[in-house]
Amino acid sequence: MADVCIMPAQRTTGRPPKARRKYSQRKRVIAEEAMLPTPHRRNRVNLFGLASERIEDLIVKCELKPGSFLRMQDLQEITGFGRTPVHQAVSRLAADTLIVVHPRHGLQIAPIDLARERVLLQLRRDIERFVVRLAAERSGPSHRNQIIHLTRALRDQREKMTIDEFNVFDRRIDAIILNAAGETFLEHTLRPLHTIFRRIGWIYHTRIASGSSFDPTIDCHLAVLDAIGSRRIKAAMAASDALTDFVDLMFNALEREIDPALLDAGLEL
Repeated sequence: MADVCIMPAQRTTGRPPKARRKYSQRKRVIAEEAMLPTPHRRNRVNLFGLASERIEDLIVKCELKPGSFLRMQDLQEITGFGRTPVHQAVSRLAADTLIVVHPRHGLQIAPIDLARERVLLQLRRDIERFVVRLAAERSGPSHRNQIIHLTRALRDQREKMTIDEFNVFDRRIDAIILNAAGETFLEHTLRPLHTIFRRIGWIYHTRIASGSSFDPTIDCHLAVLDAIGSRRIKAAMAASDALTDFVDLMFNALEREIDPALLDAGLEL
């Protein structure tokens, strides 16, 4: 019998089968996606954070009037953000009691109830003392270095500072103290309280004659930062209480002098 020579199968040189083409295309897409610098999920989170900050700032400055009604689409137009980040931001601000959601009737910027917010100020006093104590106990060299730079900038710019510029400092101060305290849970607890009283401070400093000077506010914040930076725990807690006492005085002035319609647009004639 003649020897049979079995030749190895040759690779097909023509167009690959449909299944092979799809597999090849899928590998290429996966490789291209792996080269993308930033995941889409991170972009969505960033937009949510930016939308929240923008709406919060509008609430603090009463550009969104307390007690006023608007639609979700209005917020999208005002902020320039799309539907999803605005919906997410509204959900968070509703949980923070800064926006009231009325099903089928739109949104309402929470009116300012001075009696309620004065009660919340006592809650803030207790939580803030705890946070400040932790920050003074736990602050490290990096935190103290940040505090030094921040207090220096605050002292240098205090003479020409506007309320909006101060609020930028105020957010940085809150962030540094919370970071030094080292407990993430506290950030979620204090954030809505800070926004509520930032709005109270904005009205006091822009609508009350006695509030035209920022000196008492700045001095209170500097005292807190200096005590934390030098790790003087009792002094930090005392400075925190003094800041709360000053905010309490704001309520006295608001109750005497402010037009109630500024606190609730529903009272406008």
